[in-house]
Amino acid sequence: MSENCIFCKIANGQIPTNMVYEDEVVAAFLDQSQVTKGHTLLVPKKHLADIFDYDSKDASAVFKRIPTIAQALKKAFPDMEGLNILNNNGEVAFQSVFHSHIHLIPRYNRDQDGFGLKWETHEADYQAQDLQTIAEAIHAEIEG
Repeated sequence: MSENCIFCKIANGQIPTNMVYEDEVVAAFLDQSQVTKGHTLLVPKKHLADIFDYDSKDASAVFKRIPTIAQALKKAFPDMEGLNILNNNGEVAFQSVFHSHIHLIPRYNRDQDGFGLKWETHEADYQAQDLQTIAEAIHAEIEG
């Protein structure tokens, strides 16, 4: 636990919240800003700043709980038609609280004008050889 971390305090019961799920590994609670109805944050109880702090054991323990929350959201809100699962890592990626957290954002047909996820693609900027070089660099780091 980090003493000044708001998500550590929430996960350890020091700050009240609208908890939807809790066990020894994670806490899941409603995001105060509610992008859409049911917008939930899943946070590890262990202080991990972002995905780069995870090892495979942490990732397995935290991420395997996502379907439980997702299925509960779908059952609680039958008009939910989809779900965005977002995880921002680092300030440049719009992370604003530096305790790893996963957003589960229910999507409804009616919210298409109020909330979207769009980005510009750069397919024309990468030739086949560029993509091969990028893939090889990543693969080399995975293989060690």
